[in-house]
Amino acid sequence: MLDYLAGNIDGLLKKNLPWLILALLLVGAQSPALAAWQEQQRDIMGTRVSVELWHGDDEVAASCSARVLAEMDRIDALMSTYREDSEVSYINRNASIEAVSVSEELLYLLQRSIHFSEISAGAFDITYASIGYAYDYRKQQRPSDQVVEQKLAAIDYRHIELRDRKIRFNNSAVRIDLGGIAKGYAVDRAIDILQHCGISRAMVSAGGDSRIIGDREGRPWVIGIRHPRDAQGIALRLPLSDSAISTSGDYERFYIENGERVHHIINPRTGRSAGGSWSATVTGPDAMTTDALSTTIFILGAVEGLALVESLDGIDAIIIDSTGKVHYSSGFQEPEN
Repeated sequence: MLDYLAGNIDGLLKKNLPWLILALLLVGAQSPALAAWQEQQRDIMGTRVSVELWHGDDEVAASCSARVLAEMDRIDALMSTYREDSEVSYINRNASIEAVSVSEELLYLLQRSIHFSEISAGAFDITYASIGYAYDYRKQQRPSDQVVEQKLAAIDYRHIELRDRKIRFNNSAVRIDLGGIAKGYAVDRAIDILQHCGISRAMVSAGGDSRIIGDREGRPWVIGIRHPRDAQGIALRLPLSDSAISTSGDYERFYIENGERVHHIINPRTGRSAGGSWSATVTGPDAMTTDALSTTIFILGAVEGLALVESLDGIDAIIIDSTGKVHYSSGFQEPEN
């Protein structure tokens, strides 16, 4: 099932391929029927969104793809911390002052976020933004040790109070960011739209988060996982059908300072970039789950991360640790003879 060579990551790099975090590779030769596949791409939610689907009617395919992209725009407007008029930004400005009403949709995301915090003992925590906002990777700036020390106590999902469809922060320094779960949720919403359009073979991706329905002309999709230290390399390839896959890596937004890689995946325990992994890939039934868990196990590292994965039904993972060694869950292990 799994095309990989366990061990040091250098041994996994077989060939150079396009830079996409999740490059799509078709197994076998293309058939004439593939002419019916349609693809649209746009930059939304701070990443490249791609919709690829099969339908015999070009107009239906184009209309459904447009609906997907519009839905992605809507979710971005609701949840982006970069937009002052988003619901999340409004909450960040006001929830430490008074209880703020939230939409049912956002309430659902908050509840799911807290669930992932609970099962990971706080490794996944949307209040990481209480310090995360002070990082600027383009300007190569990060908070001082003094700021981290002052703000670290604000990182705790238990500061979030949800009651009667209202949210309140019980610490005035708390901020939230749904970046570790929102793109996966958006991908799932996109798949729902396509299925309501009657489409049964498609792939939707938003950066490192993808979900597939059906197969590719009788063959599985093959998803390439980017080599974390070679932007044009593929470390592993996974054949998938009717599944979601997410990869979190320290190469997405980062800079190097005094030999240290400062990246966007913040360890809630330290307020600093998590240091135990290069990348973490999770497969599962839906993209919201795989999105949240890929971030979580990246932070936990190979030992704790795989222990969590093994406790969950229908979830598998591959972790490349900070030495380049590949670790994989039992679902990716080949049976012993």
